[in-house]
Amino acid sequence: MSRAAAPTVPASRKDALVETLHGEAIADPYRWLEDETAPEVKAWTAAQTAYTRLALDALPGRVALEKRFWELYEIGSLGTPVPRPHGPARQRAWRYFYTRRDGKQNQPVLYARDGRDGTDRILVDVNALAADGTRSLDWWVPSEDGALVAYGVSADGSEESVLRVRDAVTGADLPDAIDRTRACSLAWLPDGRGFYYTRYPAPGTVPADEEKYHRHVFLHRLGDDAAHDTLVFGAGRDLKDWPSVMLSPGGRFLGIEISQGWSKSEVYLIDRQRPRPGKEPAPPIPLAVGEEALFDLAELTDDAAYLRTNAGAPRYRLVRVPLGTRTPSGRSGWRELIPEGPHPLEQVTRVGDHWAAQFLEDAASRVRLYDREGHPTSELPLPSLGTVVGMSGHPKGDELFVGFTSFSAPTTVLRQALPSAPRRSASTPPTVWRAIATPVAADAFTVTREQATSKDGTTVPLFVVHRRGLIRDAKTPTVLYGYGGFNVNMTPGWAPSIVPFLERGGVYVLAVLRGGGEYGEAWHQAGMGARKQNVFDDFIAAATHLIDTHVTSPARLAIMGRSNGGLLVGAALTQRPDLFRAVICGVPLLDMLRYHRFRIARLWIPEYGSADDDDAFRWLRAYSPYHNVHDGTAYPAVMFSTAASDTRVDPLHARKMTARLQAATSARRPVLLRLETHAGHGMGKPLGKVIDQLVDEWSFLDAALDGT
Repeated sequence: MSRAAAPTVPASRKDALVETLHGEAIADPYRWLEDETAPEVKAWTAAQTAYTRLALDALPGRVALEKRFWELYEIGSLGTPVPRPHGPARQRAWRYFYTRRDGKQNQPVLYARDGRDGTDRILVDVNALAADGTRSLDWWVPSEDGALVAYGVSADGSEESVLRVRDAVTGADLPDAIDRTRACSLAWLPDGRGFYYTRYPAPGTVPADEEKYHRHVFLHRLGDDAAHDTLVFGAGRDLKDWPSVMLSPGGRFLGIEISQGWSKSEVYLIDRQRPRPGKEPAPPIPLAVGEEALFDLAELTDDAAYLRTNAGAPRYRLVRVPLGTRTPSGRSGWRELIPEGPHPLEQVTRVGDHWAAQFLEDAASRVRLYDREGHPTSELPLPSLGTVVGMSGHPKGDELFVGFTSFSAPTTVLRQALPSAPRRSASTPPTVWRAIATPVAADAFTVTREQATSKDGTTVPLFVVHRRGLIRDAKTPTVLYGYGGFNVNMTPGWAPSIVPFLERGGVYVLAVLRGGGEYGEAWHQAGMGARKQNVFDDFIAAATHLIDTHVTSPARLAIMGRSNGGLLVGAALTQRPDLFRAVICGVPLLDMLRYHRFRIARLWIPEYGSADDDDAFRWLRAYSPYHNVHDGTAYPAVMFSTAASDTRVDPLHARKMTARLQAATSARRPVLLRLETHAGHGMGKPLGKVIDQLVDEWSFLDAALDGT
C-alpha cells in the first residue's frame, strides 16, 4: 500500500496549546478536534472521510470480499432461549423466548414458542421500524408467567433505549413507554402488573454532565405515568453506581446488586413485606458491602440469597446466605455450595433442584452440574474447544439450555434434560435445540494453543487459527487480536469476519492478556490501574513470539483491537512501531489524560485511574497513545474507525490521534480515519454496515500485508 498512489493527506491545524498537569508540561496540539459541533471540525472530518474513501475504494479484491462476507453472515445468528412457565400449576406449559437473525436481516428478531414442540412466532421485529436497519433491540425481559415482555429499542446504535411492554400472545404494545432505560435491568412483580427497573434521571434534574450517570432503581406499575414512578434505591449514592435488580419468586425480597467498577460490587436487599407506613419501600438491608470483592446475585428465593463471589476466592465460589425473618444472618451463617477450584467459576444457573456451573479452563468453557446442595453430579459434554455464549433454565423447570460456539462453528443451542431426583446425574446426552449450519468444512481450520512469555515472565496464552495444512513462515500474513481489560474474557468463538483471511492463507491469533477475567480476579487486577502496562507488555510479547517462532515477520504482522482493545493497539503501535505493518484501531480510547471528561467515561476510572490524581497521572501519561507519538517515526499503516453515535467512547480520540499520527509518521504508509454515521460503539449495528466496515478493514489489511 503506497501513499504515492494515494491522494494528498488533508491538512490539520496544529496549535501550540500546552498546559501543566502535576508539574509537567503537556502539549495538546489537536484539542480543537474535540468539539464535533464546530464548523472547522466538521470540515476536517469531511476531508478526512473523502481521503479515506479514495484510498480504500481503490484497493483490489473488495468485490470478492463483500460477496464472501455476505455468504458468511447470511447464515444468521441465534440466541439462547429463556423459558417461562405459563398456565395453571397443574397444567403447566412452557413458553420460550429467543432471538434469531435470518438471511440478510439487519437485526435479530425476538421470537416466542409455546410448548417444546410449538411453532415459533415473531414477537418483536425491529427491522420493520427502519428500512436501513438502524433500530436495534437492546434488551428484553419476559414476565414470570410469560404473558408480557418488557423490551428496549434504540436508534443509530446509540443504546439509548426506550422501554415498552408487549403482550406475548396478541403482539400488541401496552401504552407504557419509558425513556432513558439504557442497558436496563428489570425484575417483574410476581403478578405481572409492574416491575422494578433501572433508568437515568430526567434531563434538568441533575447537572447536564451527570445525566448519563445516577442510574437509580424505580418501581413502575403498568398503566401509570412513568414520570411518577417510585424511586426505590440510589438517592444520595455515588453517581457512578451501576445497579441491577432481582426479585425472589414469591416477591418478598428485592435484591439490588451495585457494580462499582469491575473489581467491586455490593448487594442489598429490600424486604417488601416490611414497607414503611405510607411509603414504598422499606430501607435496604446490606447483604454484602464494603469489601474489595465482587458479589453477583446468582439466585434469590424467599429464604436465601445465592452469591457467586471472589471474596476470599479469586477464582470465585458459590455461597448460600440464609435470610431470616427480619434481616439476613451474619457472615457466619453463609454456607459454601460450590468451592473455589483451579478454574474460574464464570456463571451459575438454577434449574429445578440442580445448579449448572460454567467454568473457564485455560480460556475455554466447561459446564458441570451439581445438586441443590452443591454436590457434583456430572459434566455436560460440549462439542469441542470453544465458548458457552449463553446458559439458561428456570427454577421450576427440568431443562438446561446452553449456547455454544467455536472457531470452526457458529452457535448451537444444546438442551439438557435434568432428572427430578436432585442427586442423580443427567442420564441422557444433550440434544440440539436449534443450530446454525456451518458455512465452512468442519475440518477446514486448525486451532492450536501456544504460549508467549511476557516481560516479567508471565505466560501469555495464544489461540492460533489457520487453514489446515498451511505452512507458516516469515511471509505468512498474520493478524493478532487482543483486549485485556474490564474482566472481559477472550475465548474461542465463531468469527465470520476472519474466515476469508484464513481461506486466503492467513493466520489469526487471539491473545489472552492480563486485565481480562480468563484466570480469575488476580489476572484481571494484574492488568488494571497502575499495572496496565502489563497488558501492553503481554501483547508485545505475543507479537514477538510469532516473529521469533517464524509464524510471520514484522512486514506481515497486523494487530486489531476495539474499545479498550483500541487503547491496547494504540499503545502497542506507539511503543513498538517496528513490530507491525498494519493496525486496525476501532472505537478507541487514545487520549488517556482527558478520557474521563467525555461521554460515560467516568465509569471507567476504577479500571484506569484518572489524570486528576497525581499517581494515576504518572502511569496514564507513560502509556497514553496520543501523548507518546514521536515525530519522524516510521509508523505502521493505521485505520482508526469510530462512529458518530457512539455514546461510550467519544470519537474525539480517533480524530485527535489521526491528526497527530499523520503529522508525525515518516513512513509512506496511510493513516486513515473511518467515521461511521448512524452507528454507535458496535451494539445494534445493521448487518449492511457491518459488512461495509469489514470490507474496508480487510481490504486495507490485505494491501498492507501484501509484501510490497
